[in-house]
Amino acid sequence: MSKRRENVSKRRNKWSKRNKRDKSRRVRALLALAVLAGSLAIALTTPVRLGLDLRGGTQIMLETRSTPTTDADSAATDRTVEVLRGRIDALGVAEPTLVRSGEHRILVELPGVSDPKKAADVLGRTAQLTVHAVLGPAGTSDGATTAPADPAKERVLPDDSGQPLRLRAADLTGRDVKGADARFDQQGGAGWHVTVDFSKTGQDRWRQITAQAACHPAGDPQRRIAIVLDNQIISSPQVDPSVACGTGIPGGSTQITGSFDDTEARELALLISGGALPVPVETVEQRTIGATLGDAAIEAAAWAAVIGTTLTALFIIAVYRLLGLLATAALACYGLISYAALAALGATLTLPGLAGFVLAIGMAVDANVLVFERAREEYAARSRPSPRSALTAGFRGALSAIADSNITTLIAAGLMFAFASGPVRGFGITLAIGVLASMVSALLISRVLAEYAANRPAVRSRPRITGIASTGWVRDRLLRRDPFLMRRPRRWLAASAALAVMAASGILVRGLDFGIEFTGGRLIEYTTSTPVDPDRARTALTDAGFPRAVVQSSGDTGLTVRAENLTNADEATVTETIGALGGETEKTRDELIGPSMGDELRRDALIALSLALGAQLLYLAVRFRWFFGTAAVVALAHDVVILIGAFAWLGKPIDGVFLAALLTVIGYSVNDSVVLFDRVRELLGRDRTTPLPRLTNQAILQTLPRTVNTGMGAAFILTALAVLADDTLADFALALLIGLAVGTCSSVFTAASLTVELHPTRGRPAGAGASARSENAPNKRELEKK
Repeated sequence: MSKRRENVSKRRNKWSKRNKRDKSRRVRALLALAVLAGSLAIALTTPVRLGLDLRGGTQIMLETRSTPTTDADSAATDRTVEVLRGRIDALGVAEPTLVRSGEHRILVELPGVSDPKKAADVLGRTAQLTVHAVLGPAGTSDGATTAPADPAKERVLPDDSGQPLRLRAADLTGRDVKGADARFDQQGGAGWHVTVDFSKTGQDRWRQITAQAACHPAGDPQRRIAIVLDNQIISSPQVDPSVACGTGIPGGSTQITGSFDDTEARELALLISGGALPVPVETVEQRTIGATLGDAAIEAAAWAAVIGTTLTALFIIAVYRLLGLLATAALACYGLISYAALAALGATLTLPGLAGFVLAIGMAVDANVLVFERAREEYAARSRPSPRSALTAGFRGALSAIADSNITTLIAAGLMFAFASGPVRGFGITLAIGVLASMVSALLISRVLAEYAANRPAVRSRPRITGIASTGWVRDRLLRRDPFLMRRPRRWLAASAALAVMAASGILVRGLDFGIEFTGGRLIEYTTSTPVDPDRARTALTDAGFPRAVVQSSGDTGLTVRAENLTNADEATVTETIGALGGETEKTRDELIGPSMGDELRRDALIALSLALGAQLLYLAVRFRWFFGTAAVVALAHDVVILIGAFAWLGKPIDGVFLAALLTVIGYSVNDSVVLFDRVRELLGRDRTTPLPRLTNQAILQTLPRTVNTGMGAAFILTALAVLADDTLADFALALLIGLAVGTCSSVFTAASLTVELHPTRGRPAGAGASARSENAPNKRELEKK
């Protein structure tokens, strides 16, 4: 009876586990269908905003104006550029272009702006925020407001009801404001309002103003505080009766209330928090311009992407057969989810943003490869394997590496979004979207499809069609001899150091050829008698010796040409080239322009990258140990130096496109190191007696199939882009190919070798320490006796 009960109990437990697994599969399938259905609905109804370099946009020319108290010199114009950049970022334009053109003008290019007139109005408002104590109502004479007694100490402005008020000179200005936010208060009845937070200095002044106003009785105009924006009283509330005379309102915060709707409240908060312009600006020109890259370049890039993606898909299918085919379908779903997320968030897609998606595609492929390679290991290790059980173990075993690599990338993307601006911020936005979409693609959709296929009777009876019933050609051919790569790690470090020195010498010997984004240049605008296609103009200028000139259409018969280091002789050549294409040509503008990547943008980019590296180091130190994080960051710095040095030796430009490629290479490098370190950590947990060099070598060999297959998948796309795209995108693809090769090698040889050298045990057993040494010592003495 006891055996029968025991058998019944085992059957019940077996059925219970099976029911739980079936329920989990159904939940995953329903969730995957919901995500795909929602993404498809968004993709069909909401278009993605393309950036200026992909489809053109709005160009606005602003001019700074002097005031009686402020001179609109070049320094004031530079400060105005940085304030405007913050406002444009708050408007949701991911990657605007702002350059100083001459001493008093600012050229603004806004991709994906639906209402350029409103944007120009927001950009041009000076937004001088001041807070005043009310001295009382102003006297009137024949309906006219009486002038203040002393204009230096008083001013007269009408409040929102039209009542003229005498105001004391400003007690607070926009410099005392720390931030502003639009909020909706349904319970309190305030509706939409703007909360203003003051700085530490502003808090003290705010308390003093309200303390003085509270000494007047309720209803007295002098108990009111006037908040003035651009010489207009936008709110003049009375101090609450609960505030005692001489006490004031603590906390340094106030609310601007009124008949705001959500748009007005957000715009007001933007103007206040965006900061006051040093000098007023005026819109002197506004026009729609063509794409920077041109239709031919975009078409070439599209064909390169199609061919490269097709080759990648065929490679994945050839290696992993049925599961490779399903992974390709999951990657198509990744594209749909990414597009829908980009459209739903209203982000602007530009070339650096596309770089973020290239990295995310690589991570999506990498996640599938990690799972399939772990499934191959599990299949080979089991005595009576099945594709379904091997797949389940593969997803479970690869989860840690996938999570760690994606989290480190999301940390970097989040910090780029929070602290950087311009192209770096746009890269962070699209990278974060792509990484999240790749995780959904690999861990949800790919798993649902793979588990469904593995449960089919035809697949169970023919496990080899799954692609995981064999060990793969990398293990069969490359790893048959079990090479000991970590026998002398210092030699690998010496080789890596020599390569880095060689690259750095290129920076010193050849120098860096900074693009127009960093150096500024010259902008020339032409009006032609017949329209000129920008692509033809780009080709003609390339043949004339100006391959890096940026050509854009401007209006119906206009062209703008931007290039760095144009002499007067060069300008004459450019004018002659344009005239040969457009007939009678008139030069309507010729100005020197400043760098679009200004000092503050570059500083913010460096701060964001430094914080990203520090956060990744901290995360790796917590998840692994400090020497793992140190090795990963050193390998990353090694890759960055080599890539910059390679472009210096090749004479390639260091521009915004290169910056996007560099950020992508950083992501690849960290991802490769994390995958390797995750396997080292796993082996350390299972084996505490084998020396660390041998364990690290095992981790390298075990993850090498993943490294080769992932690298090959990315190389197909990048090679197609380098061969088929135009010069700009070809340089981008070349930088990624160099970074991919260097990053793959550095994670295997530089990061792994440095980990071995930094580990406290070095050549001793990996679990060495006091206990390990005490255990090894008797064995050594025993061997000596024998």
